[in-house]
Amino acid sequence: MGAGGDMANGSPSTETMSSGSAEKGHSWGMILLWVAPLIVVLGFFAYYWMAQPLPPDTISELPRLGQPVANFSLPNLHGRIVSLSSLKGKVVFLNVWATWCQPCIDEMPTIQRLHDQLQPRGLEVLAVSLDPLGAQIVAPFVNKYGLSFPVLLDAKSQIQKLYGTTGVPESFIIDKTGRLVEKVVGPRDWAHPNMLTMFEQLMAAPPALQQRG
Repeated sequence: MGAGGDMANGSPSTETMSSGSAEKGHSWGMILLWVAPLIVVLGFFAYYWMAQPLPPDTISELPRLGQPVANFSLPNLHGRIVSLSSLKGKVVFLNVWATWCQPCIDEMPTIQRLHDQLQPRGLEVLAVSLDPLGAQIVAPFVNKYGLSFPVLLDAKSQIQKLYGTTGVPESFIIDKTGRLVEKVVGPRDWAHPNMLTMFEQLMAAPPALQQRG
């Protein structure tokens, strides 16, 4: 009667509970059976896509030491378009940076000193900001740190595509013929005597000699 009473009251038996658990386990097993291969396939395609080499045209355009760098045209803080090609015949220090980058902030005073010392002798400094908000955020930064060298705005990251930059800061030293002399990843003391000497030697060298080198 006790057992019959339990059945009559609708209480599930151990057998029924075990059956329900087995069915749930079977359902999860079927889900995993379908999902696991899908995850593997998606992972394979993700790896395949990331492992693909850059197209040959892209590789040939990336700057290489001793080779001409790509031209670009970007607006300055006043909206005037500045092109790298217009500076041919001068040594150019190109710095790629962003206002949110602490190493960029740390090296900015040294870039200002580099500009103060060598701009009167012909060095051109270009600082290209990658900030998406453009002048809205860059102009206050420039005023705060008292920067007087040209700052260009690259909200669409044109420089990253042309020069293959992977972070900030990255700097490019370009000679009078428009060829890449040096690429520097990370911050530097650009007003260090050794740096100043290097720029002075580049500025003193005739363009024809730089082209042969």
